[in-house]
Amino acid sequence: MKKLLETICGVLAGVALFGIMALTFFDVGGRKLLSHSITGSLELTELLMVVVIFAALPLVSLRGEHVVFDSLDPYLPDAVRLVQRVLVHLLCGAALMGLGVLMWQTGGNFLESGETTAQLKILKAPFIYGMSVLCMLTGLVHLAFTIRPSQGMEESEGGTL
Repeated sequence: MKKLLETICGVLAGVALFGIMALTFFDVGGRKLLSHSITGSLELTELLMVVVIFAALPLVSLRGEHVVFDSLDPYLPDAVRLVQRVLVHLLCGAALMGLGVLMWQTGGNFLESGETTAQLKILKAPFIYGMSVLCMLTGLVHLAFTIRPSQGMEESEGGTL
């Protein structure tokens, strides 16, 4: 399951990032060489950035690569640190699941009203639904770490701030 999540999210983020790169290359090239930029390139870049950010979020959580403030950890007993990790993962998981539900509702509202981007008239609802699903997946990753709290955070301890 971990490998599937890494593959899907990694490919999604990678393809979107490549799309941003190609779009920027052709937009700037068109502007400089042909004096004509790609219509809606800013909108497309914004939508692709949403995909990059939300597809990478489960991967960052899965690998424990979030910024961590651990200045006091060497002074805390192992039992306290374990409880702290469980509580942090529980709080993060609940918050991300709640945010995912709210995004899903917003996607429904956008679908009902037919909300689109300003220039290209691309429906926003599919992107909001995607954000919702990826947020909930990230929440599930954190909730899974409440069962095995030593995973995720342990891997990142060498590279924390």
